[in-house]
Amino acid sequence: MRSHLSAKHAKEVPTEKDAAQPAITNFTSRPRRCDDRRAGDITALITNMIVKDMLPISFVEGGGFLELMASVEPDYRVPGRTTMTKRIEKLYKDKAEDLRRSLSTISKVSITTDGWTALTTESYVTITCHYIDSEWEMKSAVLQTRATPERHTAENLAEGSQCYRVLGILEKVTACVHDNASNVTLANNEYLDWDSSPCYAHTLQLAINDGFKLKPIHHIVAGASRLVSHFHHSTVATQALCQKQVDQTLPDHRLIQYCRTRWNSIYDMFDRLLEQRWAVAAVLSDRSVTTLSDARTLELADDSWIVMEEMLPVLRSLKCATTACVESQGFPAL
Repeated sequence: MRSHLSAKHAKEVPTEKDAAQPAITNFTSRPRRCDDRRAGDITALITNMIVKDMLPISFVEGGGFLELMASVEPDYRVPGRTTMTKRIEKLYKDKAEDLRRSLSTISKVSITTDGWTALTTESYVTITCHYIDSEWEMKSAVLQTRATPERHTAENLAEGSQCYRVLGILEKVTACVHDNASNVTLANNEYLDWDSSPCYAHTLQLAINDGFKLKPIHHIVAGASRLVSHFHHSTVATQALCQKQVDQTLPDHRLIQYCRTRWNSIYDMFDRLLEQRWAVAAVLSDRSVTTLSDARTLELADDSWIVMEEMLPVLRSLKCATTACVESQGFPAL
């Protein structure tokens, strides 16, 4: 009888296995209570995400984020901006104390300083510490990034030494690597008692820039930059360039503009222009896209193209040298 029911009436008569073993959906569909421990873990993860990804604290008040949390953890109450600010401040203090304890076992350190400007034109300086731990592994840690709204005099820059005192490493600093700005050099030589060493990569870039100041080279750089700028500011020219690239089976690459503060960007600009030379020439000669007067202003002389091509191997070697300095083993360059 059991065999007959199983064979002929399986849908109407569930098996013992079916009756005894609940479906997996019975478990997954049960609501999971968000207790205090889990809520604390979630808050810690959100705090870490804001810090790690450099998100604004107001992120926790965003509509999309609140909808996400309401879906994945309905019982969890997302902290407000004030609570998250306190959490981040506590995390900072904890990390600073961990770093202070780590550095207390180190006898000597070196530091690097870097002044930079944000997109909002606010000035900052970042101080990084470098050392070798007890396992003979190279380590680095950012000690401070602070706004510098005051004039960048040597005295003001030297005031950054307060963070060294707080971390207990002021007497352990053997050398400071910095850019070649005169105020930074004076701050290290006159107000701080350690060796001062200009950054090799920055010094190399200064030498390269001096070469570009030669009038014939400067003229070529200016002309190439003007040509690239035309395509960046003209939708019609850009679309025409894309079509010429297809016609000539050239890579679908955008022209690269030279930026004075971005190292090796002249090499990148020359390299891309040489790659797209004939597509660019085709656009400039197309009177439905480029007027004759614009073409005469933008076209580069044959001699300029030759000089760019001859300079490329030299600039490529210098770019490799700079990249090797800056990205050595994934650590900030010394």
